[in-house]
Amino acid sequence: MRVAVMTAGSRGDVAPYTGLGQGLAQAGHDVTLVTHARFAPLVDAARVHFHPLPVDPRAALESAAGRALHRSTTGAGKLLRVVDMARSLVGQMADDLLEAAHASDVLLLSSSLGPLGHTIAEGLGLPSMGVYLQPLAATGEFAPPVTGTRSWGRTANRLAGRAVNAAVDRVFADATRTLRARLGLPRTGARAARRARERQDWPVFHGFSELVVPRPRDWRPGLRIAGYWWPHDPPTAQLPPVLGDFLASGPPPVFVGLGSATVPDPDRVSATVVRALRAAGLRGVIQSGWSGLHAEGEDMLTVDEVPHSALFPRMAAVVHHAGAGTTAAGLRAGVPAVPVPIQFDEAFWAARLASLGVSPGPLPLRRLTATALTTALVRATTDPAYGHRARALAARLDAEDSVGPVLAAVNGLTDNGRPGHGR
Repeated sequence: MRVAVMTAGSRGDVAPYTGLGQGLAQAGHDVTLVTHARFAPLVDAARVHFHPLPVDPRAALESAAGRALHRSTTGAGKLLRVVDMARSLVGQMADDLLEAAHASDVLLLSSSLGPLGHTIAEGLGLPSMGVYLQPLAATGEFAPPVTGTRSWGRTANRLAGRAVNAAVDRVFADATRTLRARLGLPRTGARAARRARERQDWPVFHGFSELVVPRPRDWRPGLRIAGYWWPHDPPTAQLPPVLGDFLASGPPPVFVGLGSATVPDPDRVSATVVRALRAAGLRGVIQSGWSGLHAEGEDMLTVDEVPHSALFPRMAAVVHHAGAGTTAAGLRAGVPAVPVPIQFDEAFWAARLASLGVSPGPLPLRRLTATALTTALVRATTDPAYGHRARALAARLDAEDSVGPVLAAVNGLTDNGRPGHGR
């Protein structure tokens, strides 16, 4: 079966689907990963087909609109700014998504393209399923992860979840309206389309583990948790020689990286990190990432993109922005974490790390100081309980089959019973 996996966003929104895509391909399906052109090398390494999308997410974040995100101090404020920015970009991808869909038998859609992809699937009469990396459906059990806030209570959490979904619908409203007309579909608003998907119990698989986020009891039946889809790293993937030499030259260092997040003052953040590491008596591997972090000295090494699966197990601890993908990589490696959440769902994942006992607690970037980071690093690297719990959880995560549920659903598609075809 020709399977198109469609996603948009940063590296963390793409990498997990290389593992899912390869798993489906190994089972005999013809898989194409549809995402931004800048991630072509990531997809090629997984040996699945690639269909490029326009829009460079890094350029978008470095634009005036992207830099304006830093002027919003609340999760709600940033969310509204992102909605406005994404709304202007999403329509640019419609033609390429439609082209890829024409060459496919089934569409697997990330949350970042879900409404758009579902409209295309409906118009072409194709089955579709969601493959999400965050728990986005409204629930009373926690506040919407993208707001970065603590629980307000069951009723308020559920209402907030619906409000966030309504904001997301705004992103796709114009593009889906145009697509529906183009595909000869009846006029339907984005909110009505979402309600229709819910009534049909449109299937969504979530790429995280119930060991980390238990399935909410008030979710509809079609919302399932599959387990982490680990990014594909070739078996021959190796760390750069300079990094290998650095690791061999002393005790395990601490990894520090903010992934695809951007910060308004990377020099200040870099200096804070270096001071904290040295005060804690620790060496550091600093990943420049999209924030442009950097460090110098015999006890510090600045690196670019390296496979987390090869690097993280050799760390004493990992300091990261708590994006869904980096959080998963740290859990897989079985090392303690010091999350530094910046925006959106990062505070949610940071709180999960603390509740699992693998982190001494989050240090939001806006409150990050050398003293606070030093204290957290000392706790994470000297209290053996954090490492013990991290290794035990990693062993349990390793035993999960996350591709299996998605593969079974794809294999179960028939002309007489295709989930989510929208007709």
